[in-house]
Amino acid sequence: MPGGATVLAAATNPDRVEAPVTIKAYLLCVFASFGGIFFGYDSGYMNGVLGMNFFINLFTGLPIPPSDATQAQKDAFTLPSWQKSLITSILSAGTFFGAIIAGDLADYFGRRITIVTGCGIFIVGCVLQTASHGLGLLVAGRIISGFGVGFISAIIILYMSEIAPRKVRGAIVSGYQFCITIGLLLASCVCYATQDRTDTGSYRIPIAIQFAWALILGGGLLMLPESPRWYVKHGKIDQATKALSRVRGQPQESTYIQEEIAEIIANHEYETELIPSQSWLGSWAACFSGSFSNPQSNLRRTLLGISLQMMQQWTGVNFIFYFGTTFFKDLGTISNPFLISLITTLVNVCSTPISFWTIERFGRRPLLIYGALGMFICEFIVGIIGVAKPGDSSVVKAQISFICIYIFFFASTWGPGAWVCIGEIFPIPIRSRGVGLSTASNWFWNCIIAVITPYMVGTDKGNLGSRVFFIWGSTCVLCFIYAYFLVWETKSLTLEQVDRMMEECGSPRKSAGWKPHSTFAAEMGLTQEGKLPVTTHEKVGADHHDVANANPMPATAV
Repeated sequence: MPGGATVLAAATNPDRVEAPVTIKAYLLCVFASFGGIFFGYDSGYMNGVLGMNFFINLFTGLPIPPSDATQAQKDAFTLPSWQKSLITSILSAGTFFGAIIAGDLADYFGRRITIVTGCGIFIVGCVLQTASHGLGLLVAGRIISGFGVGFISAIIILYMSEIAPRKVRGAIVSGYQFCITIGLLLASCVCYATQDRTDTGSYRIPIAIQFAWALILGGGLLMLPESPRWYVKHGKIDQATKALSRVRGQPQESTYIQEEIAEIIANHEYETELIPSQSWLGSWAACFSGSFSNPQSNLRRTLLGISLQMMQQWTGVNFIFYFGTTFFKDLGTISNPFLISLITTLVNVCSTPISFWTIERFGRRPLLIYGALGMFICEFIVGIIGVAKPGDSSVVKAQISFICIYIFFFASTWGPGAWVCIGEIFPIPIRSRGVGLSTASNWFWNCIIAVITPYMVGTDKGNLGSRVFFIWGSTCVLCFIYAYFLVWETKSLTLEQVDRMMEECGSPRKSAGWKPHSTFAAEMGLTQEGKLPVTTHEKVGADHHDVANANPMPATAV
């Protein structure tokens, strides 16, 4: 009711601040995780394409070695390290900037429309890549596709975190990582099927299939509701109530819907008092406000999100999914490196669903701590036995086994865990920008790894071979220390309760024992009748950056 007073039912019991999970709500959230297909498929198809004979011949002019070629001839038939680096990393560079831009667009236009826009940009990039017959157009298409993937990868996490019920939020967001693994598997299957083609279809078919993912996600999201928390931030309480009703599968007049929307409003009022809306530059500066010594400051939260995604990339797993085929090929003892890459991808897919249960049963902290422990043990073993007996076929088989175990640890812990955490740690006023910056960090380090890895392991450059696993093992040791000292436990808390936990806990190591004891609605004007009086003003015009100046939702007691 524009300009009128709305009285919402509100709860004092912290266990009554969210509606029960319904099948409809669950399926609605699950569909959004389909965005992970983009990330995974791109990583997987490029891994396969870079090892295809026709692609190497087309882009280098080198003749395809005959069946009786010597090992030296086979080793020479490869893309130069600089081309591998450029083709692989340029998409990540575009995605880095796309993720940062997406934060602003998601705040202004909404989460859903930003993701759909990303799908459109991605399609343009796909057209250019499919039409490419040389390096220039392929690189141009990949950087444009990167902008689209940046929009999607940043905001899909934000959207899912804001609409998912708290009791299954970890599992829902983990579904994003699962879709990444599905994308990797699909790409491996397609590349495996087209690897022996002697025409442009060998690489164009894997690229063109991506059109389907963009159309499915973009078309589906047009039928889903906008995030209720975005509506609340813009003072549109009626639309927020309708959207929450659809997301939770409950009627608008339901007490559950009333109580949850009241808690979101009260939390937004509280956060707005702490972080008043400012200019465009001021709103970005708010992401870095507060003291570094203060555990719940915006600065600490932003740095946590950025560093968490950096650490996920430092696990080294994308080395396997970007360059696994060429790495296994360079070992010289594997007859079909495409098949080995397919096996590692299958392990990734089968391991990720384990996190759906463990992330809600054991929590975020234990998964990240013990996942890092398992990874660095496996990586050091791979490095040690590879250096001890290089070129031994039995050793290579053992290496592949431990690489698969290492992928299991990543896929069931750090893969989904890092995405879940960044969707939960930011308050409403800076949430879209915080998630955007965190996702941009993921793609920045993804790009750095894609740039430097060919030079580290390429036979024409560093040629580290198995020794590269000493590097990834060492970075996983850092991941272990990082998770123990800096990761908060947010299991079973609403996004609003996460804010309160960070205020009261003082240290991430104590966060697992914290329990909610009150509601924001109770502290922001709950009446004796259990109502939260809210004055709403529908936003008019295009200025969405000065929300607080419009004073949309003063929570004053009646």
